[in-house]
Amino acid sequence: MKNCPACSNPLVPVRLSCNACGVTMEGGFKMPRLARLSKNSQELAELFILFGGNLKELSAKMEISYPTLRKRVDDMIGELSGLQKKDALEIGTILDRIENGEIKAEEGMRLIREMNSEL
Repeated sequence: MKNCPACSNPLVPVRLSCNACGVTMEGGFKMPRLARLSKNSQELAELFILFGGNLKELSAKMEISYPTLRKRVDDMIGELSGLQKKDALEIGTILDRIENGEIKAEEGMRLIREMNSEL
């Protein structure tokens, strides 16, 4: 589930835990870009990877025309590009907050690494 069932706004994970050792972390966590794609784009990305990027085979599997699939891939690329631009602006804001002393450098770097799926 990505969106609130009551208002449809994006849900934010606030608690992560390790089943192996029991460590739990709480706070607001940023989902990786691929997880923030729409459901349709996520499904397409998964199939695209599984078919090794072969659009001809993928269009046959999905039973849609190549031009239709190409349009969906282009839409997915546009969506991902938009998320990258949004994240770049947010990273700039985080760096400004570090510079202004509003947050500690360690916290800012954690937020940036989280955004870039490095955590």
